[in-house]
Amino acid sequence: MSASLLQIIEARLGDHNPRKKRLRRLMKRSAVAMILQMRNGKLHILMIKRAEREGDPWSGHMAFPGGRMDKTDINGFAVATRETAEEVGLTLGPQDQCIGRLSDLNAKPHWGTLGMAVSPFVFRLDREVIFQANYEVAEVIWVPLDFLVDAGNREEMTLTYKGAKIAVPCYRYQGRCIWGLSLMMLDELLDLVEGMSPLRLRWRRR
Repeated sequence: MSASLLQIIEARLGDHNPRKKRLRRLMKRSAVAMILQMRNGKLHILMIKRAEREGDPWSGHMAFPGGRMDKTDINGFAVATRETAEEVGLTLGPQDQCIGRLSDLNAKPHWGTLGMAVSPFVFRLDREVIFQANYEVAEVIWVPLDFLVDAGNREEMTLTYKGAKIAVPCYRYQGRCIWGLSLMMLDELLDLVEGMSPLRLRWRRR
């Protein structure tokens, strides 16, 4: 993946109209930072592996830096930048351009509740940083986008939900599994570049 891919993403995010949850003002809120960087001539995206913690529904999952909105946050952008600083020690400043946002997703809706609206913000990082992960993060990983674009790397994993086995899409990158909400965010980002691929379209129709 060359620098031209980054330029395409920037241009199409500028024209993108992300979907926002209609009732999100009544929902719990969270946000994540999807950080892009050119590394050794290839475009990468920053991901974290969450630490194994009892009671954490995302324990051990691959994710993007982010978390829940608190009373000090004025909007989702503030959540994404604050949580990125707390989780990996990266303070996103004016030099780290936010090039757009993606659609809200609903995380873990429960019966009788509206769930939680998760807002992804996409950043371009042009400087080298030294990460300092906190207790919530087991690893910080740069994943090459060409790995994610390659349909041959798309796999299935089986989940058990209420006694039923369900096949869901995933990637396995260097022994780490990318799936769920993080994969849905990546799919929207990649679809801006290459259009709806038959493989991803098949999963979205399920």
